[in-house]
Amino acid sequence: MRKGIVLGCLLLALTGCAQKKPQSITIAEQYGTAYAPIAVMRELDLLQEELPSSINVEWVQLANTAAIREAMLAGKTHIACMAIPPFLIGRDAGMEWRICSGVSRVPMGLTTREPGVESLADITPEMRIALPQPGSIQHILLAMAARRELGDARRFDNQLVTLSHPDGMNALLSGGEVSLHFTTSPYLQQEQQAGMTLILDGEEAMGRPFTGIVAVAGESLYREQPEVYRAFLKALKKAIDWIGEHPREAAELLAPVYGMEPDALLLEMTVPGAAYTTEIQGVEAFSAFMLEEGYLRQEHPLNTLLFPEAAS
Repeated sequence: MRKGIVLGCLLLALTGCAQKKPQSITIAEQYGTAYAPIAVMRELDLLQEELPSSINVEWVQLANTAAIREAMLAGKTHIACMAIPPFLIGRDAGMEWRICSGVSRVPMGLTTREPGVESLADITPEMRIALPQPGSIQHILLAMAARRELGDARRFDNQLVTLSHPDGMNALLSGGEVSLHFTTSPYLQQEQQAGMTLILDGEEAMGRPFTGIVAVAGESLYREQPEVYRAFLKALKKAIDWIGEHPREAAELLAPVYGMEPDALLLEMTVPGAAYTTEIQGVEAFSAFMLEEGYLRQEHPLNTLLFPEAAS
């Protein structure tokens, strides 16, 4: 009798574990054309085509990576797209996730509406700098440039204002408290077209090309649902290849998504320095800098940050 009870409990536990596998897969993204492959996946149902019909695909757009980390910790998001620095901060805090692919490389830069501000040295303490959040790729690029040009990586840490890319652009253009905005396409180009001055380019800050957006998955998804993980990678590659082969069609498809005219969006997606690719660049450089400056607490070998399939 006792053995039967134990066996019954074990069967119930195993059944419970099986039921915990999500019947839906949730993908999180943020704002901007850097996430165009994810938008293409969504609009063309590329991921749904690779999955069993029993698994539903859900898409969410979140304001910043703090919200993404919370969603993944709560089990509400399974795969997310973000920049490398906030991924590293989450990993450093104990999050069990890794990079599975690159998504895009897009221009980033710091613009200002202040006359006479032509370099970081011209930024005064009362000027506020909008960016998605502390620890974002924009913040770390700013810190890299500040260390190289001014000798102090944390020079501007107390001047940061947390705003999403659209809100940051609106705050800059409205002439309010925000004097500078570190952003990405298409907001970067829109700000320059509106007369804002570019004083720092992202690659200039980094000192080399780097991946702007990577795809990150939880290690539990990789272990427990490898078919879903592989389906995502396959669909992502299809989306990236389709954009490369059909750039105009991609712009026409995504124009309503970004609220832009197709011709204008095509220019944004093909601007010099932009590329949609699964290649991953810059993980070790970001990690080393962030460790040296105290943004990370411990060293993370590259093989602990990437899934085996990820190209580096």
